[in-house]
Amino acid sequence: MKIILLEDVKGKGKKNDVINVSDGYGNNYLIKNKLGVLYTKGSSNVLNKELKELKEEEDKLVAELNDIKNKLENKEIKFQVKTGNNEKVFGNISSKQISEKIKELGFNIDKKCLKIDGNLDTLGVHKVLVQLHKKVNFYININLVK
Repeated sequence: MKIILLEDVKGKGKKNDVINVSDGYGNNYLIKNKLGVLYTKGSSNVLNKELKELKEEEDKLVAELNDIKNKLENKEIKFQVKTGNNEKVFGNISSKQISEKIKELGFNIDKKCLKIDGNLDTLGVHKVLVQLHKKVNFYININLVK
């Protein structure tokens, strides 16, 4: 029996997947609990329409995020820091602090989108990866100065 999943089902598939299952499992669990619907010509058309709309929404989102990427890519953000011996920075710069500086520039980027390799605890320029979407990644430069 072919079923279109309406929700993610652990071990079976994700939402909008078409899967083959036994008749009993399909009728008594998936359909009964509204986790899936029987695959028919009508339900297939609805699924295709829904997938097309989701793709259009994602393409629009990616275009917006690419616009942000073009404005921020390789941009340098300066942080005034205090240092101790050997030019070692007291503490380090966090993703929250970087996110707040980016907000001051007019872009709302969540701190979870910032991927920092190691600690930002030495003077100089550090590259930080920004992952806005699985298709939109870029680097910004964080400059730590006295």
